[in-house]
Amino acid sequence: MPLARSLSVTSLSGLEDWDEEFDLEDAVLFEIAWEVANKVGGIYTVIQTKARLTAEEWGENYFLVGPYVESNVRTQVELIEPTNPVLKRTIDKMNASGCKVYFGRWLIEGSPYVVLIDVAFSAWSLDTWKSELWELCDIGVPWFDREANDAVLFGFLTAWLLGEYAAQSEEPPHIVAHFHEWLAGLGLILCRHRQLPVATIFTTHATLLGRYLCAGNVDFYNKLADFNVDKEAGDRQIYHRYCLERSAAHCAHVFTTVSQITAVEAEYLLMRKPDIITPNGLNVKKFSAVHEFQNLHAQSKHRIQEFVRGHFYGHLDFNLDKCLFLFIAGRYEFSNKGADIFLEALARLNYLLRVNHSDVTVIAFFIMPARTNNFNVETLKGQAVRKQLWDTAQTVKERFGKKLYESLLVGQLPDVQKIIDKEDFTIMKRAIFATQRQCQPPVCTHNMLEDSSDPILNCVRRIGLFNSAADRVKIIFHPEFLSSTSPLLPMDYEEFVRGCHLGVFPSYYEPWGYTPAECTVMGIPSISTNLSGFGCFMEEHIADPSAYGIYILDRRYRGVDESCNQLTSFLFQFCKQSRRQRIIQRNRTERLSELLDWKYLGRYYISARHMALAKAFPDTYMYEPTEPTSTSGFSYPRPASVPPSPALSRHSSPHHSEAEDNDEEERYDEDLEAEKDRKNIRQPYALPLKNKTSPLGANGNGNGDDDEN
Repeated sequence: MPLARSLSVTSLSGLEDWDEEFDLEDAVLFEIAWEVANKVGGIYTVIQTKARLTAEEWGENYFLVGPYVESNVRTQVELIEPTNPVLKRTIDKMNASGCKVYFGRWLIEGSPYVVLIDVAFSAWSLDTWKSELWELCDIGVPWFDREANDAVLFGFLTAWLLGEYAAQSEEPPHIVAHFHEWLAGLGLILCRHRQLPVATIFTTHATLLGRYLCAGNVDFYNKLADFNVDKEAGDRQIYHRYCLERSAAHCAHVFTTVSQITAVEAEYLLMRKPDIITPNGLNVKKFSAVHEFQNLHAQSKHRIQEFVRGHFYGHLDFNLDKCLFLFIAGRYEFSNKGADIFLEALARLNYLLRVNHSDVTVIAFFIMPARTNNFNVETLKGQAVRKQLWDTAQTVKERFGKKLYESLLVGQLPDVQKIIDKEDFTIMKRAIFATQRQCQPPVCTHNMLEDSSDPILNCVRRIGLFNSAADRVKIIFHPEFLSSTSPLLPMDYEEFVRGCHLGVFPSYYEPWGYTPAECTVMGIPSISTNLSGFGCFMEEHIADPSAYGIYILDRRYRGVDESCNQLTSFLFQFCKQSRRQRIIQRNRTERLSELLDWKYLGRYYISARHMALAKAFPDTYMYEPTEPTSTSGFSYPRPASVPPSPALSRHSSPHHSEAEDNDEEERYDEDLEAEKDRKNIRQPYALPLKNKTSPLGANGNGNGDDDEN
């Protein structure tokens, strides 16, 4: 099934600052999501990172709406009195009517205002509101689905908030309400049913049914048109959730998704084609020193090496300087996230490295939270042994240094036999004996609650990668989020990613893919798939993604075994790169970070809001969408110099000779290549919105002239 482009394409608008000034004084934006100041999944990252840009655009008229969770509020939110008089009257009226609504500043970049609704406090209205939902929409919510019950409460309270705000306004307001995901969708449905003066936007970051179907091992993307969606949702007992999501998509003035692949999915599962694609971005911080991110990589890699020294004590028979760190991270969805195909590829990679007598060792980390009792005793012991060896070495070094100093003072060359005495040898021998262990280094760092049925551990048992001395591929399963306060691996996620060499995310279902995007921003190469929003986005905007360290695995038109072989080939060729080639590749990867900056991707959210305003208030706003020319958007060509490894580029890339490889150091000029990349970035494609009473449009002309940024 071809991935037909939506009305508003995802070709990136360009890399220049836009200077449009919109007259938003008489408009107010409410952005509503269950993950406002409440970290559950990836939507939290979307909202948190985008908040600064949106707050700069809307100023005092931007409010995030989410649930009140006391533990989160204590650490993330500063509660204050509302500064907006209309909103203050609204909150006071709701609190006087039996609700609990809080107002404050979310202590993140941009410090946006937040309105937090205590869902539990209004639980007494649940039965009444569920009855009203049934009467209005014929959607029945079962009593045992707590998440759906929370969605009902949150939806009715959100609609109450918006309706009360409109009622308290002295003049007819222009309200934009942006709802994220099905948990917030009921509020949108009620706004349209009650005919509130609200321009509504609904964004689905991943369809409910799509996630469930992909987890069930079906040929999802090639059979999208064949699914009986009502039956499939009913069979999985999520029909009521699916109805809420689908109704919100159809009721919204503007419906958006985060990627083209998800747009196709939504068209078949939710029965509505998205109006615009809003790719997810990040706040990219550039270093004043161009290669500072390389220094950070070295520092973080050293910390990972220290952990590895402890984890593999007694079996440290490999060279850490020739050790590559690979990782996969995210929600523990064994098949959807591609952990199954990654493990199989690691087994095949292990065979290739062994038969080719490679001196490279690969350590693959699986950072996927699961149910555990506590840390594995053997894992903690390894770190204690490493610390003990370090202390012993420091003690002997101090004793040796003192004797060496005294020998030099009297003008004599030191006699090593006298400087290191029997006591020193005894201390060192005791330390060496302490490193002996009778078992293999553990695969899992924790004691799993469901060890016998855990998908990763069962797959490891099947492929036989038990961290033995003969294996060139080692596996470390860390089933919890990384934290700088951990006694085992004291690193936060960002530090850990910077210290790795390659992120591997061969997902089967990944509507966007923040993990490879974060790798790119930090200059770490990654593997994603053509079924992920990130992978499709990069394929569209880069002529040869692999030359920039973005490897796109084909999981759409190949069988599982073929995809696994392709992944194995990617990994094996990456292992064959020299240190210099990896440095060059990281430089190229980091340059792509500009593609993912909210500074530019935020334009799509701006366009979505303008489209909604024009549809809801046609007498005031006018939206004039303009189709981009064929030359607009980003177009990163292949790098001017030879790629790090010829096998990694596309088949269409010319294969260069060995002489070119030997001459690579002279041919590669980092600054010159970066400048050429910047010149290939095109001017923004403008999406104007005009206010019929005053100019409210973009100044860009949408031409595709080159810009040097």
